[in-house]
Parts: sequence; C-alpha cells; structure tokens
Amino acid sequence: MKKFSYLSILLTILALTISNVSLAKTVSKLADQTAEYAVTTYTQSMVNSLAELVKYNTVAKDGVAATENPEHIAFKAELKKQADILGLDYTDHGYLVVIGLGHSKDRVGIITHGDVQPATPSKWAKSPYELDTTSEPGKLIARGTEDDKGPISTAMYAMKSIKDKHIPLKKRLELYVYMAEESDWAPLQEFVKQNELPQINITIDASYPVVTAEKGYGTLKFAFNKQASSSLDTFISNFEGGYFGSQIPEDAKAVIQNADLYLLETLMNKAKTYDSHINFNFELKGNQLTITALGKSAHSSEPENGVNAIPFLADLLSDTRWDNNGAGTLVNFINDNIGLGLEGKKFGKIAYRDDFMGPMTVSPTVIIQNENNIELNINIRRPQGKSAHQLRSEITDVIAKWKLNNLADITELDHYIGDPFVQSKAPHTETLLNVFSTYTGIKDAKPISIGGGTNSRLFPNAVAFGPSMPDADYTGHSEHEFITMEQFVLNLKMYTAVMVELAK
Repeated sequence: MKKFSYLSILLTILALTISNVSLAKTVSKLADQTAEYAVTTYTQSMVNSLAELVKYNTVAKDGVAATENPEHIAFKAELKKQADILGLDYTDHGYLVVIGLGHSKDRVGIITHGDVQPATPSKWAKSPYELDTTSEPGKLIARGTEDDKGPISTAMYAMKSIKDKHIPLKKRLELYVYMAEESDWAPLQEFVKQNELPQINITIDASYPVVTAEKGYGTLKFAFNKQASSSLDTFISNFEGGYFGSQIPEDAKAVIQNADLYLLETLMNKAKTYDSHINFNFELKGNQLTITALGKSAHSSEPENGVNAIPFLADLLSDTRWDNNGAGTLVNFINDNIGLGLEGKKFGKIAYRDDFMGPMTVSPTVIIQNENNIELNINIRRPQGKSAHQLRSEITDVIAKWKLNNLADITELDHYIGDPFVQSKAPHTETLLNVFSTYTGIKDAKPISIGGGTNSRLFPNAVAFGPSMPDADYTGHSEHEFITMEQFVLNLKMYTAVMVELAK
C-alpha cells in the first residue's frame, strides 16, 4: 500500500506538471475565439484594405518632408477613412499616426510604418502599387505587402474584431504608423521624447517567433577618384550597380574599352563556372564590351537570401589587375577586400560574430557615379561584441594599407556605424511565444536575433513579432515583395490573439 501511495502521488504530480505546461503554451479561450472570429469574418476585408493601402507610392522624396509629400498625405487620408469605418480612433501627429481602441491609461503599442522602399516597375508582373493576386495564385504581391502595409491592415482588423466582441480592455490598444522609418528616424525620436509611450510594445515589422536582438545598421563609404586611362590598353570605363542601401542589388554593369574576341571568349567561359543563381549577358560592339549581371534582390539585413550582382561581376573580372582609373580601382578593391563572402573576412580584421546575434555582414549595395569619382556604399549589420570605435579603426587601417600597396587614389568618406540592440526584459515575451506555438504548431519556440533594425529600440519593453516566418525569405525591399494568403490569415489570427491576451 505504501508503494502504491507513493506511486499515486508521483503520478498526480506528473499529471499536474503536464497540465501546467500545456496551459502555459495555450492561449485563453477568449483570445482563441476572437482570433477565429477575425479570420472567419474579416479575411476578405483585410485583403481589400491592403489593396487600397498599396496604391500609394509612399517612398521618401529628397528634400520633401513626409508631412508635405502628396502620396504620404493621401495614404494617411486612406488610413483615417479605414479607421473611421472600423470604429477606431485616429490621431495625426504629422510624421506619425496613432489608431486606437479603448480608453485605459495602461496601453499596448503595436509599432508599424507606412513608408516603403523604391521599386523598379519593369521588374514586376504588374505595377508594384497595385495588389496583384493573380500572377502567382496564393500570393499577395505589391510593394509594402510584407513591409509594412500588410501588417497595418492586419492590426486594424484584429482591433476591429476585439471591438465587435465587446471585450473589456484593461489596456488601450494603440497602432503606431510612422511615415519615415525607411529614411529618417529623427521625427519619431522627437515624438518619443515629447510623449508618454505605451508600457509594453510589439513591432510587427520583422520576424517570428519573437525578436529580442537586432544588429546595428551601418554604411561605409569610399570614393574612387577618376583618372584618365591609356587609349591603347584594355580598361574598365564604367562599373555600376545597386539601387538603394538596404537592398542587396540584383543588377550590375561593366563597360570595358579596347576589348577583343579573345577577352569576350575568356569571360564567357568563366561565366559558365558560376551556379545558375547569377546570370551574365555580354555585348561586344567594335572594341567596347558591355557586361551585365543579374542576381537576386533581398533585404540587406539578410544578404544570404539574395545574390549580389556587384561582387559577382567584379569577381568575373578578377583575373585581370585593372588600371587605377576609378572604375578599375573600384573593381580591384571589391575583389581584394570583399569578394563573394558575406561576413567581411577579406576586409582586414573587421569580421567577428556573437554567439546569439551571429556574424557581422558586409554587403556592397550602391555605386554612385559622380563627376570626379565613383562612390561605393557598403552596408554592414553588426552584432554586439565590438565597439564602433574599434570597427572604424580597423576599417581605416585596411584603407590606408590598400592605398599604399596599390598606389590607389581612394578617399575614405564619413561612415555611419549604428549600434546593435538587445531587449532582455520585455515582460510579454512568453505570451508572444505561447501564441506563436499555439497557432503554428512549432513547439519550444525561442527568441531570435535579426540583421534588420526596427523601431523597437525606441519604445519601452518592445520586441518584434512577425510578420515573416522563421525559415521564410523576407521579401520586403526586394523586387518581388509579397505575402502569402496563408501567412496573411495566420498573422491575423496571431495578432488578434496577442492583443486580447495583452490587453484584456
């Protein structure tokens, strides 16, 4: 009997433990029912909302404030219209719009942005500013569908569902839509200084399960001064590529003077040795050879998901040591210091990694043609573990030695080296992980780090929660941005459940 009693006690404890673990990873009945209601009731309405939001080309314009940009003004008017229809309150702070539900002083912030990166219309099956639901069935394709207009629509219909269910909110829900996230954080930083912010916040501008660390964004800039080349020797007269700094460029072009059929044949044979992810096109007219490279664009925070045309084209030309005329200097520099790697391992001592945040990445993203020089912008994403001062010193050392060894006319311009961000104390992390596990079936989900930088770092107790799944390519900033219909619906379910859990 004694053995039986001990066994009974052990079995009871085990059963309670299993029950508690199960409950810890299951959302409340109220949250689940509201999430199911949102999907059943508002899926098509959410798609219609997104179709209206993507119509506006909310790219930043040089010299024009977002508050004066007609596209931004029209976009905000559409947001207000939709918020009014849904019965949500709307406040316009200029660069920032707040859409809210509830009246409590305790608040939950949902952080997004309404501006987008540029798009090249010729690379899209339809206009990037028209929601394309037919070119690739199952996908919603347009600029902003994943970054960040899709999440905005999702958040509004999650709030609408909560309103429909008359759920008493102990915390007010506030959706923040910032209009210059891709270009200028200063107005948001000023707003943060002047206003009381929600006590807990989630940014829906990154990845699942929960992002608690972000690498620091940086731009390294170098100018390669143009020089006259001999009219008799083969030389590179032009080298270009890239569109904007936070995109891995899929296009690059080189023009070679005094070329001949032998050079053409040599380069064409070398081109065949690369895998199918990079394609080269050759055109020889007289003694001028033009070579274009086509790779795959991606967000520069995830260079491994793209194929960078700039270093691949430089590598194609690496068997020749080119004249230091500017364009040739640039190609030599890329081959010597960057190569086809992603982590800066050829760039002196700058490469390093953090056990949680991963390695620094180093990606040439934009080549700017100026009258007297060619400017190369290199995007870096750096983890914790090395100071900006140390990194800057290591970069300068590389340039000084390379200039001397190659007798190259290169100027190191001002660099921007941003700081990494780590959030270790957010009280709602476990709730977010529970919701994610419940609706995805992915158990034992853990916080992650990303290469991108979100507005999480400006808000108290902020972590990022979606909209991209852990093993999926993030398509924001690419020339093929989309969100699948399946993911769009799943996001609605999870965001609705999270809002209920955090605010009820």
